[in-house]
Amino acid sequence: MTARPPPPGELRRRIPRTDELLREPLLLTAAARLGRLSVKSAIMDAQARARRGEIAPDSVLAVALAGLPATAGGQRQVLNATGVLLHTNLGRAALSDAAVAAIVSAAGTTDVEFDLTTGRRARRGRSALAALAAAVPSAEAVHVVNNGAAALVLAATALAQGREIIISRGELVEIGDGFRIPDLVASTGARLREVGTTNRTSLADYTAAIGPDTGMLLKIHPSNFVIRGFTASVSVADLAQLGVPLVVDIGSGLLTRQPLLPDEPDATTALRAGAALVTGSGDKLLGGPQIGLLLGRQHLVERLRRHPLARALRVNKLTLAALEATLQGPPTPTEQALTVSIESLQARAGTLAHALTEAGVDARAVSSTGSVGGGGAPEQPLPSAAISLPERYAAKLRAGSTPVVGRLESGRCLLDLRAIPTDNDDDLRQAILAATDIPSPRAEST
Repeated sequence: MTARPPPPGELRRRIPRTDELLREPLLLTAAARLGRLSVKSAIMDAQARARRGEIAPDSVLAVALAGLPATAGGQRQVLNATGVLLHTNLGRAALSDAAVAAIVSAAGTTDVEFDLTTGRRARRGRSALAALAAAVPSAEAVHVVNNGAAALVLAATALAQGREIIISRGELVEIGDGFRIPDLVASTGARLREVGTTNRTSLADYTAAIGPDTGMLLKIHPSNFVIRGFTASVSVADLAQLGVPLVVDIGSGLLTRQPLLPDEPDATTALRAGAALVTGSGDKLLGGPQIGLLLGRQHLVERLRRHPLARALRVNKLTLAALEATLQGPPTPTEQALTVSIESLQARAGTLAHALTEAGVDARAVSSTGSVGGGGAPEQPLPSAAISLPERYAAKLRAGSTPVVGRLESGRCLLDLRAIPTDNDDDLRQAILAATDIPSPRAEST
């Protein structure tokens, strides 16, 4: 005979009270690490599940513990299996261990703007800026602001507020989330003077437009698209001869040429060609934190650095620490993902697929094609390898304790390995097993 469930009133009485649970040693420890509010929220969620009959009352403590966040912050660490190395929605470049350690070290009181030798105020972030200058010897001076768009805004404000900025119509791009270069520049009080056509712009177009009201020339790397066919554009070297400050926005923040990305512009090449100022982002191919790079002639960089807007756009000590460690430390995760051999990726995919198949998962090692992302090298495919799973895994993996974000292709969920460090292969395997409801061998042994 089937036992009757307890009456609702009795069930509620068996659910542990909040104050009792908050005194549990494990939850007290968690509160010291995460804060009392986070712990209380996990308790109340578990109690609510018990009231709905989803879990037994004596499971509330365990469920509350399992529901605690990894950190007091709201963001969750994600395994990027999309094949896009610099996925904007996933935070673009992953920081190196050296950069993470530098952030932790700089989290307390630091000498970010203080000279310990003289006891006087010093230039903010001087060691990070020195590292950036050493990485780009072609720049007479360097400065940083809080992102790539801020670098362009500061340049336009300082050099052309109330004046004209000459730009090719083919470079009036949208940079993401609805933000467009024309609107961005107009917000600075400068006026855009468009020259040429969408597909063809000549040196004569720029020359005819230059006048006493010209503040600067602006050359924007289109990043996310390519115009083919009957096209023409003007080189940095030719524009640099026109006697007007030339600002070149390279977008992805590549400091020197990368042989694997031959068509991607870099700061050193642009400066050597005569650019007065180069702007770019630090959280793309540079592989560092979100930051706006300003590299170029001494008098222009100093003019931007001393502009009142520069104060509103300055970066914090944690960003400076991460930038310096990125420039001086070991190869970044972005560089490693870009340069990893296809043979290594195929071997990893084969090993993972075999282990998953042995555990009863419909997993296959397949060829894949990744991309740089973040507006970098839009036409440069990156041969890769992936784990192919049934489509239903996509949602389950995103909802896991270690979220995995892949992509759907031909009715299958592909987990591309290029942007996943080798050290995370076991985490990926565990996540797939959890999504399959197959007990993890490692979990059984613990």
